[in-house]
Amino acid sequence: MLLNFPNALTCCNLICGCMATGAAFHGHFTWALAMIVAGAVFDFFDGMAARALGISSPIGKELDSLADVVTFGVAPSAMLFQLFGMVQYPVWMQSLAPYLPYTAFLMAAFSALRLAKFNLDTRQATSFIGLPTPANALFWSALIVGELPFLCSPRFNALFLFLFMLAFSFFLIAEVPLFALKFKSLSWADNKVKYIFLLGSVAFLPLGITAIPCIILWYIVLSLVAWKIK
Repeated sequence: MLLNFPNALTCCNLICGCMATGAAFHGHFTWALAMIVAGAVFDFFDGMAARALGISSPIGKELDSLADVVTFGVAPSAMLFQLFGMVQYPVWMQSLAPYLPYTAFLMAAFSALRLAKFNLDTRQATSFIGLPTPANALFWSALIVGELPFLCSPRFNALFLFLFMLAFSFFLIAEVPLFALKFKSLSWADNKVKYIFLLGSVAFLPLGITAIPCIILWYIVLSLVAWKIK
C-alpha cells in the first residue's frame, strides 16, 4: 500500500489539473486557480513522500511529468484561451479574434518541453534553469483572477496578452538560472539573494491574490539581477 502512496498523490495532482482545465473552459477562474494551487501542493508532497519512503520508480517519474503538464501547462493555457475571448482587440486585429485564442496552447507545449528538459538536466539540483512550470501556472492563474477587470479594459488588449504569453513561454525553456529557495544554512552571506527576495515579497502581500504574480515577477527580476552581477 505504501509503495503506491506517492503515485496516488501524483494522481491527485493530475485530477486537480483536469478539474482546473474544465473550470477554466467554463469561465470559473477562481475555482481553476484553487485547483492549480491544490495540484501544486500534491506535487510538492508526492516527491517528499517518495523520498521519505525510499521509493523511486520510472513509472512515478513519468506519471509526475504527465500530471505536471496537465496542471501547470494545459490548465493555465485553458484560462488564457478563455481570456483571449474576453480581452479588447485593436481594430487591426479584429480579424484574428476567432483564431488568436488557440495560440494560448503554445504555453502548454513549452511547459511540456520545460518538464522534459528538467528531467534530463543534471544542473538543476540546487537551482533552476528557466522558469519552473508551477511558478508560471500560478502567475497566470492568479493574474487572471486578481486583475480580470484590468485585463478586459481598454488599457489592455489582445496584442499585449499575446506578447506577454510568448515571453513567458520562452522563459520556461530559456538558459537563465533562477535561484531555488533551499537553505543549507541561515547565514546572510550564503543566502543574501533569498533573504532579499523574502523581505521584498512581504511588501506585495496587501495586494491579495495579485500578490502572487507580483512576487513571481519579483523572483524573476531578482534572479536576473543576481545572475548578471555574478
